[in-house]
Amino acid sequence: MFSWLGKQGGGREHGGGGDVVRTVTGGLRDLYLRKLLPLEEHYRFHDFHSPALEEADFENKPMVLLVGQYSTGKTTFIRYLLEQDFPGMRIGPEPTTDSFIAVMYGESEGSVPGNALVVDPKKPFRKLSRFGNAFLNRFMCSQLPNQVLKSISIIDSPGILSGEKQRISRGYDFCQVLQWFAERVDRIILLFDAHKLDISDEFSEAIKSFRGQDDKIRVVLNKADQVDTQQLMRVYGALMWSLGKVIDTPEVLRVYIGSFWAHPLRNTENRRLFEAEAQDLFMDIQSLPQKAAVRKLNDLIKRARLAKVHAYIISYLKKEMPSVFGKENKKKELISRLPEIYLQLQREYHISAGDFPEVKKMQEQLETCDFTKFHSLKPKLIEAVDNMLANKIASLMSLIRQEESNMPTEMVHGGAFDGTMAGPFGHGYGEGAKEGADEEEWVVAKDKPAYDEIFYTLSPINGKISGISAKKEMVTSKLPNSVLGKIWKLADCDGDGMLDDEEFALAKHLIKIKLDGYELPGTLPSHLMPPSHRKPLQTAE
Repeated sequence: MFSWLGKQGGGREHGGGGDVVRTVTGGLRDLYLRKLLPLEEHYRFHDFHSPALEEADFENKPMVLLVGQYSTGKTTFIRYLLEQDFPGMRIGPEPTTDSFIAVMYGESEGSVPGNALVVDPKKPFRKLSRFGNAFLNRFMCSQLPNQVLKSISIIDSPGILSGEKQRISRGYDFCQVLQWFAERVDRIILLFDAHKLDISDEFSEAIKSFRGQDDKIRVVLNKADQVDTQQLMRVYGALMWSLGKVIDTPEVLRVYIGSFWAHPLRNTENRRLFEAEAQDLFMDIQSLPQKAAVRKLNDLIKRARLAKVHAYIISYLKKEMPSVFGKENKKKELISRLPEIYLQLQREYHISAGDFPEVKKMQEQLETCDFTKFHSLKPKLIEAVDNMLANKIASLMSLIRQEESNMPTEMVHGGAFDGTMAGPFGHGYGEGAKEGADEEEWVVAKDKPAYDEIFYTLSPINGKISGISAKKEMVTSKLPNSVLGKIWKLADCDGDGMLDDEEFALAKHLIKIKLDGYELPGTLPSHLMPPSHRKPLQTAE
């Protein structure tokens, strides 16, 4: 175990998966306290960007933040995942959720108001107190004994309206609160209604507040069963166009299409699509506990890079200030020249432009600062962070990878997640290569008469056709040779380089599976094995 993990992180490396996570968490916390926090405090990083991290920030479960305009189904989505109501839940077509609700695990059902929540050292919300009573009166924690919440916590946000009045009457900076959560959560889910794709000004500002957290964002196009296939294609295109104007990233966001509530589908044309999309979304959420340590490590690296850049900016402003006269005029000049200063620092310290904070926001914050109280550059503080990024982080990353391979996969269980894992309603059950898995009769038999007609036109010798003859028929499927080669390998059960009538029928069945859009199995499942090639069951004498 690494000596730099410190007392809080050491001594647990031989335990189970939870001990491993605590070891990594201890290492991250120790690195932050010893290497990064001194730099942040020296250059007033917390006044400009983000409050100092606390122990709960390192220890908390993965969190999922839901954001969307009113009546897009955010609260219903949580109800769908948990499969039970939670304290404070209100659902309706009108704007119902007017508060931030942290839905978390608790031994007994109940709620905790915001003012009490931000003084609880075990919860990662203490720094939210800076947003004042107007926000805290609209913030609560909903606790309940639910299996899903043993692995993740979910943050429900107020529905966003399009009016200016709502923005003014909130009494707190809504986008600043969202940004605070975005920096700490593992996944941000933007929900859209298939009937309401317009992105209001406040929703646009909310999305822009997630700048730098693009890797965490997923999009859900909800209530998609209320439109037919043609309309759905148009809605999807319109959504991507709208998002492209708001989210400034070259990558296309992952959009999950479906109807996320426990009611019958109004339009069943796209049932299979919805099932596949729901399964993909569930898998993404289920993987969060396993990736939690990597996410915290990644967020710490992003924070360290920003803290370094901030130190260079502040120390440069300090260096440029006159010692006696003309301080105010020089301050105004430096603020107006901030874009040029950014470029100068980029060249001098070889820093990427993407690591710098937003110019306009930084200029507004500098207006109220006394530049003479800033500190000059301390190379030792920068070197400590550079050493952390170059050596300590890399060592911790290798520990995470090593332990991930040794420990069982940690997944989210309970609620809607259990309904998609096993049984006849599991995703893909009875489809593709899995078709016929629970039937006594060989699934290929129903189409074998048609396949036999083709087989006997290929002039079999001693009941078998050669590879050349089989190839002439198989290439008519227009599948690439790499796929046909795999089908041949699966169908030639006895490996003699020829196909009998059952093996040929199997090959045609596998071609059909691939043409229907399903994946081929890696090895031939027992239920697809031709009857004449199955090994007889051994009976006791």
